[in-house]
Amino acid sequence: MITARRLAALAFPLAVGIAAPALAFAASGQQLFMDNCSACHQPTGKGVKGAFPALAGSPFVQGDPKIVITTVLNGRAGMPSFKDDLTDPDLAAILTYVRSSWGNKASAIKPADVAAARAAANAAAKARGLQAH
Repeated sequence: MITARRLAALAFPLAVGIAAPALAFAASGQQLFMDNCSACHQPTGKGVKGAFPALAGSPFVQGDPKIVITTVLNGRAGMPSFKDDLTDPDLAAILTYVRSSWGNKASAIKPADVAAARAAANAAAKARGLQAH
């Protein structure tokens, strides 16, 4: 016979195992940001005035996720492109971290969102390459 105490002891590791990936995703987003983005945007997300835009409190960062994803994939105005350097899960983790840090309150980005934006960008590039000159 299984007692309530024994059942709780069995259920705890299962509950922890379910929550652990979400916690790991957030932690990896912070570390990936520190490794790839903080030199310019600063660990505080405040950027460097006149050189690198602030991410903290940014309407752009908290805006349309498709535009943010596309910008990070392709780069913009001196910002490097990360499409060849980071995986869809890595980019999703970084963007989710940025969109939920320093007072930002935007929705999470899923790896599938990044994959869709990457596919759209690749299709557009291929179509441009097929145009006659």
